[in-house]
Amino acid sequence: MIAVVAVGLLALPGVGGRYLLHGDFDVLQCLLTLFFAINLVVGYWEMCLFLRRDYVEERAEFWRRRWDDTGRTPAVEFLKTSVPLNRVLSPTVWADVWATYSMFDSAYADRNTYGFNIDIANGFATPAPTLVLYVTYIGGVLPAVVAGILGAILFWQWTYASSLYLVSFFVGRKQTRITRRELYIYILGLNAAWVLTPMLGLYVSVRLILDGDYGALGM
Repeated sequence: MIAVVAVGLLALPGVGGRYLLHGDFDVLQCLLTLFFAINLVVGYWEMCLFLRRDYVEERAEFWRRRWDDTGRTPAVEFLKTSVPLNRVLSPTVWADVWATYSMFDSAYADRNTYGFNIDIANGFATPAPTLVLYVTYIGGVLPAVVAGILGAILFWQWTYASSLYLVSFFVGRKQTRITRRELYIYILGLNAAWVLTPMLGLYVSVRLILDGDYGALGM
């Protein structure tokens, strides 16, 4: 619930600001604004992965033993955990996101892997350009061509990095260590957002460059 509220609070100004300025809603702008909000939340989690990397490795062992003892999926158990308000931004709390996810992909409990490091890079490198595009998509703050170039760079790296992560997962035959349900929900389902939505963002970015205006976003 904390994550959902955080995403909602981050997305609302983008959608509401667009309506106040233009008096309408645009499906592409709403969808990309929601994606930006989700990426900002996940980006914070990825910072926590770096800041608490030793803790993540320790907690991975804890969750593995607990899964064996109780039979309950660690990811579900974590999502049901109560968090005191004074710990809502605690890096230690959100590091458990990765400790539980490592039950499906051990890369997140190993700082030498591609998955571990590409997510850390996303957490530290993408929030600033994400915020720039977030604001620009509300009212066209930047020239359309500039916004298109920035968007093409950002959306392409999301598409490429996330696709390569999925390739590395299957090349490593990690799918053989989890159930089909876990594969579809936690690997394909969650990562699809960072492949498919950026592909849509690439389309919008190319339109901004070629058209020289914000027509692709209904402005």
